[in-house]
Amino acid sequence: MQGSDSAAGAGWLDWLGDSALGAAMRGELWLYPLIEVVHIIGFTVLVGSVVMFDLRVLGLSKNIAVTALARHLLIWSLAALLLIVPAGLMMFCAHPHDFASNNVFILKLGLIATAGINAALFHVGIYRTVSRWDTDVPSPALGKVQALLSIVLWFSVILCGRLLAYT
Repeated sequence: MQGSDSAAGAGWLDWLGDSALGAAMRGELWLYPLIEVVHIIGFTVLVGSVVMFDLRVLGLSKNIAVTALARHLLIWSLAALLLIVPAGLMMFCAHPHDFASNNVFILKLGLIATAGINAALFHVGIYRTVSRWDTDVPSPALGKVQALLSIVLWFSVILCGRLLAYT
């Protein structure tokens, strides 16, 4: 059964690589670099927004309400995802077998998933008490730990993204 699962996975990767998009990403001189720039711009906006929020949770700019900053930065984060996800999928289509078998790429995806879980746990957990520490009050220790973890995870994602060029 496991052999058929890996054959199905390879078939799916073959299909992506053989698709018109995969061929265009490999064949058009400027397409891959342009899409990569879009991906990087999106990641810059996303990670910048996340880190600004995390720094506020860690205690910087205590006069800015956490809730107001969250509302403001959420729009930028969502807009960034509209750039990152399609661009990342397009780049993946160019060399699906290479990416799927690359340990750095797999680590990058794992780190992104972990950062997402950390953010979800923050929002369903400690953020529910934000009214007590919204302005001029230190955030709870757990929130600070999650903010620091978030920064480390996202910087690690960036590191993995850069290492992909060399692996």
